[in-house]
Amino acid sequence: MMRDHELLIGGERVPGDEGYFDVTDPASGSAFARCPAGSPAQLDRAVDAARSAFGEWQGASHAQRCEALTRVADDIEREADELARLIVREQGKPLTLAHAEIAGGVAWTRYAASQEIPVETIEQTPAQQIELHHRPVGVVASITPWNWPFMIAVWHIMPALRAGNCVVSKPSSLTPLSTIRLVEIIARHVPRGVINVVTGERGLGSAITGHPGIDKIVFTGSTETGQSVMRASAGNLKRLTLELGGNDAAIVLPDTPIAAVAEAIFQAAFLNMGQTCSALKRLYVHESQYRELGEAMADIARRQVVGAGLEEGVTFGPVQNADQLALVSELVDDARAQGAEVLCGGERLARDGFFYPPTIVMGVSDGQRLVDEEQFGPVLPLIAYTDVEDALRRANASSMGLGGSVWGADEVRARAIANRLESGVAWVNCHARIQPDTPFGGCKMSGFGVEFGMQGLLEFTTPQLRFTCPLPSPAAS
Repeated sequence: MMRDHELLIGGERVPGDEGYFDVTDPASGSAFARCPAGSPAQLDRAVDAARSAFGEWQGASHAQRCEALTRVADDIEREADELARLIVREQGKPLTLAHAEIAGGVAWTRYAASQEIPVETIEQTPAQQIELHHRPVGVVASITPWNWPFMIAVWHIMPALRAGNCVVSKPSSLTPLSTIRLVEIIARHVPRGVINVVTGERGLGSAITGHPGIDKIVFTGSTETGQSVMRASAGNLKRLTLELGGNDAAIVLPDTPIAAVAEAIFQAAFLNMGQTCSALKRLYVHESQYRELGEAMADIARRQVVGAGLEEGVTFGPVQNADQLALVSELVDDARAQGAEVLCGGERLARDGFFYPPTIVMGVSDGQRLVDEEQFGPVLPLIAYTDVEDALRRANASSMGLGGSVWGADEVRARAIANRLESGVAWVNCHARIQPDTPFGGCKMSGFGVEFGMQGLLEFTTPQLRFTCPLPSPAAS
């Protein structure tokens, strides 16, 4: 029997006004749970609840907010196995990776609980005191995607709460359940209305972006949707943090020891079955090592155990949804039709669910869809180059600018080339590494604003400059 879930609005669990929709297990292609379909009226009530709670929550001391987040982290840790198994069912990743997602959520929550919000003294003289303060924005809406549903919700919600904001969370309709559980955990430790969650298949996202009662939106998703968010948010000049698409390039320099880097490059490309914004998605390899690295990557791909995330020994799960599976298949088929060499994989598996094996493709170049478009799935194109400057030019030719990396034995040279990547993050001899205390964000069409670190926390505040002057002395009689 499928379990029904509920919305959380103003501290109350409520069914959706518009009934329920199915949540599909990508390992079977069949529904395993039902999620409430909220209405625009319920969104209004969630925003009103957040607005009503804002006065109390922004007035809470920093210590009170930090203590609440610490208790949330404790509860997540206690319930980690249940949460991880729920992620596997709705998202598809192997259980070990789902546990890592929960552990990451705990780490980011504890980091948010440890952060101090600075007050900068600009001038301190007998004539005046000038300080820069950071005040909470108000009501923050979080719109999250389906690839890391729990972790990205943590990234959005925890710094917002730490800064004194109230939140309305809207997860992807493909993976809503772990976010609902996260919000239920948070609600145990904050006043009613501080955290709310609304879910639905259609219409709620656009209702959020145009809602006059929402002060800020933090959105992770596609560039096209991010542009729509930006346009719709103009009505009340919402603050925005947009982490959008990425088509990250990596350049492997000619001096690179292939045996030493192949595993790390594979993991960076196929993290979460390639369904990660900052995953390595285009690999530029010098012609002298092109075949060697391609074969090494294919050997690693063939060793992966593909299957349902709850099966013992599985290292590689399904694609999350049928539409994404269709896109991956289409891109590989297009490359094959243009003469590409598929070293391994390249065909959907003949079983229930949305399974596509890790796929290595050679003989492709810029101008082909598999290289130019973000595949966001388990396939990696390798592009040969002869001149490093040309490889750098091609890596930077994308409209995206989330991340990029350079790999090589000469670290000084690799850093010098990485400095010229047009990306929000540049890695040397690694890729897709993130941590709570370092800001992360893209440039170009990959969005603006940052998450994590002090800069990420301050994205959820508005600056207030405060002048204090002594009263004038009484006039002499």
